[in-house]
Parts: sequence; C-alpha cells; structure tokens
Amino acid sequence: MTELSTPDRTIHERQAAQNGPRLTSINPSTGEVLGYVPLTDRDGLDAVIRNARETARVWGLLTTTSRRVYLRQLRQAILNNGEEIARLVVMEQGKTLSEAYATELIPVLATLKWLEREGLDLLATRRVSPSTPMLGHKRMYERYDPLGVVALITPWNYPFSIPVLQIVAALAAGNAVVLKPSPITPLVGQKIADLCRQAGLPAGVVNVVHLRDEDAPALVEHPDVAKVFFTGSVATGRRVMETAARTPKPVVLELGGKDPAIVAADADLERAVPGIVWYALANCGQTCAAVECVYVHRAIAELFTQRVVELVRQLRVGAPLDPDTDIGPLTTEEQLQTVEAHVQDAIAQGARVLTGGHRLDRPGFFYAPTVLTDVKPSMRILQEETFGPVIPIVVVETVDEAVELANRSPFGLTASVWTTSPTLGRDLAVRLRAGAVHVNDHACHWAEPRAAWGGVRQSGFGRVLGPHGLMEMVNVKFITEEYRTGTVEAWWYPYNKHVASLLADTSRALYGPLLRRALALFKLLLNPRTRERVRLSSYLRRPWTWL
Repeated sequence: MTELSTPDRTIHERQAAQNGPRLTSINPSTGEVLGYVPLTDRDGLDAVIRNARETARVWGLLTTTSRRVYLRQLRQAILNNGEEIARLVVMEQGKTLSEAYATELIPVLATLKWLEREGLDLLATRRVSPSTPMLGHKRMYERYDPLGVVALITPWNYPFSIPVLQIVAALAAGNAVVLKPSPITPLVGQKIADLCRQAGLPAGVVNVVHLRDEDAPALVEHPDVAKVFFTGSVATGRRVMETAARTPKPVVLELGGKDPAIVAADADLERAVPGIVWYALANCGQTCAAVECVYVHRAIAELFTQRVVELVRQLRVGAPLDPDTDIGPLTTEEQLQTVEAHVQDAIAQGARVLTGGHRLDRPGFFYAPTVLTDVKPSMRILQEETFGPVIPIVVVETVDEAVELANRSPFGLTASVWTTSPTLGRDLAVRLRAGAVHVNDHACHWAEPRAAWGGVRQSGFGRVLGPHGLMEMVNVKFITEEYRTGTVEAWWYPYNKHVASLLADTSRALYGPLLRRALALFKLLLNPRTRERVRLSSYLRRPWTWL
C-alpha cells in the first residue's frame, strides 16, 4: 500500500479496521489501494443532518468578526498542510503536483483571503432608499440570512478545491454543511474534515459523509437540508433536480461543458498554442471548463495545427508525483474507456489522428495526449463531454462560422477567443453563449475570488464563487419599518370614489408626462382622502422622491 504521511495514515488505518461497508481508494497511476473510508447508512445520515441543523442555529448567530476568525484559522490549517494536501490529491486523483498547487490549493487560499478582507462585508445588512414617494416615509433594508443546512455533492476531478470553495462560502454566510465527496476520491474528503477540525471549527458545522449511490437521494430530499449544490454530469444533475423537487428546495447545478476556443486569423500563435494546449490537457483534460473543441480560421489553420502537434508531442506523460511530468493518468478506468470510445467514433467517421489516439501500455489509467483533425459536428467528440486529453481541431472559413458552431453546443460553461483585435475580441465575447468568455486566455477566472462560476443551458444554472456565489448561500430578506403613530395608509379600507381618484391622480403625478403632472398634483391636494390620511409634510421633506 502506498505510504501516506503519519497523521492521515493513522486515520485511515483505523477506518480500515472498522467493521461494515467501506469505500476503497485507488491510486490511478498504479492501481494500488491507498486506503479506505466507512460508508454512512441512512440512519447515520439522518443523525448527521439533524445535528448539523442544531449547530447551524448557533453558527448562524455568530458575528461577522467571529466567522472571520474561523476562516483565518482554516486558511492557516490549509497552509500548514499544503504539501500533504497536494500529494494526497496527486495520489488519489492523478493530476500533477504543479496542477495540484495551481488549481486546488491556490484558488482556495485566495478565496479565503478575499472572504476575510471584503467578502464577509458583502453580507452586512444594507439600507435601501425608497424610490417611490408612496413608501418614502418608511425605513427599508435587506438582510442576508443563513439558509441553515446546505448539502454539497462534489466530483472527483477537483476533489479539494471544488468542495472547499463552496464550504467556505457556506460558512461565511452562516450555514452548516453536509458534504458528500466523490466515492472516487474519499481520502481527500476525509482530509477536508480533518482540516476543519484542525481549524477549530465547531463540531457539526462541516460534516463529511460517504454514501452508497442508492442512499444519495436521502441527502437531497432530507427536510432539514435547505439547498443543494451539485457538480457533476448532466444525467445525475437531472436526478438531483427531480429529487429536490419532491421537497421542494432550490438547487445550484454545475454540469460540465464542451468549451470552445475560437482562433481568429490574427491570433498571436506564440500565446494561443501553449494556452489552448494547457487548458485542453491540464488535469489530463478532466476539467469541466477544458478546451474540448478548437475552431481555427483557415488562414492560419495549417500553422496552428502544426505547432499544436509539435507541443503535444513534447509533453511528458508519467507518474504525477514526478515534478517533471506534464500529464498524469485519467482518474478512473471508466473515464479512460469513455475517451477511447470518443476517439474511435471520430476515427470511424473520418477524423485523422495527428498524434496520440491510444491507451498507454503501462499500469494505471494512462492515455496518450491526442490531436484530431477533420472533425465533424456529428461526431461524439464534438457533441458529448469527453473529459480526457484530446484536442479536436475544426477548420472554419470565418469567425462567424465558428461562433455559430460553438453556440450549437448544448453546453455553455466557458469559452475563449484568441485574437489581437480588441474590437473582435469584445464582439465575439458578447455573441458567445456561455457563463464566462475569455479573450486570449481560458477559464482563468477559477483563480479569481471575485469572479462568479457557472454556466447556461446543459452546463447548469446558478453561480458559485465570488459575490454571486455568496448570494446563493443566503436568504435575501427585505424588511420595511413604519413607526408613525396614528396613521393609516391612504389606499387602505374602506374604499370609496375618492380612493380610486387619489390612486389615478397619483399615477399621473408620478409617472405621467411632465406637463400633466402639475394638474394631477393639484387634484391630489383637493382630494378629501388626501386631507384625511396623507401627511404632506413627510413627503415635502424628501422632494427628490417626486422627480
């Protein structure tokens, strides 16, 4: 068995000795067993959620200052365990050590720092100035109340950053969390729980549970779960929605993508080629926002393709813990088979393999980085999420054709445009249907704490990360206050002809043509209902409300 560092090794040896069903963690580079985690049954899950509900009531009452302290302690715990976290991610999921730091650790640390410095301040109660004179005498404000218990169902491709980024947003907003990590990467899930303990978070605030597939719906439909955040496949996302609808409760879905990169005739190939290759092949292509199809203008298609092939052939595939390795294994045998099926389908329909196109003959789930040309829209490689180290290249006559082809996709997570023209870049960014578009880069906003992450169409809906992600974690409560004594609103019962006249003249005075407002205002002043119930002095103190 592959050795883990002392703290985790002790935990997992103890878990392996427990009786009952358990998950087995496999190293995708070698096929060796890394460790085990116990499964939670439905009764155990119910107990966890109910305890989280009680904890959430206390946690939600903490001040922003107190939550900031806990988040700072969590950031410090992650920093102290950074090397151990990175190595565990590499061993259990298969990305390289450099990628573990760049895409798993640094975005989490950046977001925690942002929450401490300014993110938490966005959740402060906000005064709202009335814009209509009819309510001008009231005090108004918004509160951002915790939801209670939120459920997070997260995938194996980014087993640390995806759950932790959502956990810290939930904690900042005052919620308790029940996390179901992927059964493919359970040890990383256990490490997250361990880090929360090291940070001194109260017991019950962050709860990690490992479930059988048939028990997962119990988490979604549990009456004490207020909202569900799911990241994964379209098929499973639909089932999550169906299950949540029985309660009903809101869901946020991030369902992957088939992200296009459009390479214009004036693109800077010195940047476009390495940028597209990195975003296509990083994490062995197992990224929901990976470049999965490249639309390149015919004027530069031959040169672009030649340089892409040259670069891909130089990449070193091997053990991901080796710092010189560029590409590690796919995470599962099932994903390897999907990549093989997509490539073989493309070849059968006329695509040409310029490099790669085959499984590597070595232990583990390795596939040679692949470049395909003569790719047609009917092929699975352009219709379905491949999630592997494959770059399909499509030659187009114009960028308009590229936009049309890209927008035909049922997905819409991210997209990129590669051009030296700011005018063209901005134009295409507007026209592409996606949750995010980058010019001369791709999906880099994963590392920006202020950016929202999410897609459209079959890539899901709702947002995580950034200010919009925080708002997904709260109930926006609007409050008005009225402390005038002895007053009754003019439009309250009982009705008579003066009420209808008052409201008709009010609409003309506030929203009618400028020249007619004076007449309507004069009629309002003569209306008996106005004299009975309206204190004109309270409105005259705010003449701006009449403009």
